[in-house]
Amino acid sequence: MATTEERMQILKMIESGQITAEEGAKLLAALSKVSEPQAGPPGGEPKWFRVRVTDLDTGRQKVSVNIPVGLVNVGIKMGARFAPEVEGVNFEEVMNAIRSGAQGKVIDAVDEEDGERVEVFIE
Repeated sequence: MATTEERMQILKMIESGQITAEEGAKLLAALSKVSEPQAGPPGGEPKWFRVRVTDLDTGRQKVSVNIPVGLVNVGIKMGARFAPEVEGVNFEEVMNAIRSGAQGKVIDAVDEEDGERVEVFIE
């Protein structure tokens, strides 16, 4: 079951124009389908897919998005729309890492042209 915080984060993304209302509705619907994780050992299955974009000149974060792991399929499809030119990133490998329970940094890319660093974590 989705928490109020997760739902509010999606609504704020719609309000700020990061995603469309249709995309937000899909995320909310998918969030409703995500079941509570089974109780397991500490440090068990990853729960969050985090994306951080940092400006290389200032060192300030430009984007910080946290998506529940259960919504990653939807999130990656939407993310590909915002960054279709991403080269050298095999999204299928990222999905395999999530399915296998991998944790930590899975992508660390620098875009010299735009002066940005993109980091993706599974936590």
